[in-house]
Amino acid sequence: MALFGTSRKLASVPPVNPELESFLENYSIEVMPRTAAKIDDFRALLPAHTRVYIAHLEGTPIDDMVATAKRLSEQGFDVMPHFPARIIKDKQELGDWISRYQGEAGVRQALLLAGGLNKPLGAFHSSIQLIETGLFDAAGFTDLHVAGHPEGNKDIDPDGSRREVDAALSWKQAYGERTDAKMALATQFCFEAGPVIEWADGLKAQGIDIPVHIGIAGPAKLQTMIKFSIACGVGASLRVLQRRAKDVTKLLLPFEPTSILTDLAAHKAANPEFNIERVHFFPLGGIKTNATWAMEHGGNSAIPAMKS
Repeated sequence: MALFGTSRKLASVPPVNPELESFLENYSIEVMPRTAAKIDDFRALLPAHTRVYIAHLEGTPIDDMVATAKRLSEQGFDVMPHFPARIIKDKQELGDWISRYQGEAGVRQALLLAGGLNKPLGAFHSSIQLIETGLFDAAGFTDLHVAGHPEGNKDIDPDGSRREVDAALSWKQAYGERTDAKMALATQFCFEAGPVIEWADGLKAQGIDIPVHIGIAGPAKLQTMIKFSIACGVGASLRVLQRRAKDVTKLLLPFEPTSILTDLAAHKAANPEFNIERVHFFPLGGIKTNATWAMEHGGNSAIPAMKS
């Protein structure tokens, strides 16, 4: 039985920062059916029981989503599919998705979000509406995650405030308190620790103590990172990439999340009550690239074993 990484030169692996290693514990990662299909065996890349979110983009057949969930579940991972409200036709379709995920893949957790469409395709336009159907509760889902926006969301608050976003989080906080659902915020990715810390502290000041799983863009080419950041509406922290782009000596080098994660890890170590609980990776430069970076920086320090 061979261990992942044993064939690589030890000298190429950077020293592990203990604070960062602790911060990366139990990180999660996001895939899509088409990107997951490129990976022969996730057990060669991710520690056992890693939570894997499956993004559901408009036009992706539910058959592909369920098949990906089934494959990941059979390989020993905790699967959390997206339920984007604006691409779900009606309550009957939502119930069908839930039933199929449970029956075919053993799924008991979900990320509920509005989705990226400007106009809903059916009856739903928000994650609150999905929750209000009662279908997830009736199906015994144990974990319900919702979206978080450290830099705001102009689709929801066009004036640049956080009024509507925070009101929705207050509703979800109250829902979590009156039910058995384990709630968490899975956030959009950003590139500066300062705004993230300010946002997280602001939530606590408002009495919102839903654990935060901070979104982080995995290593990728700078051009790729900028393209996805603009498409996903990343806010002020995009300036980190813009400054990097002006330095021609770094233009062709991959952008890595080391700086923001090191800063957040140091803050967490100095402030154990800080409400960021885990790291959630968006593997913009590829799943293998992201998984390798995480492992080399101490993510879930137990190295996964390859199947013999």
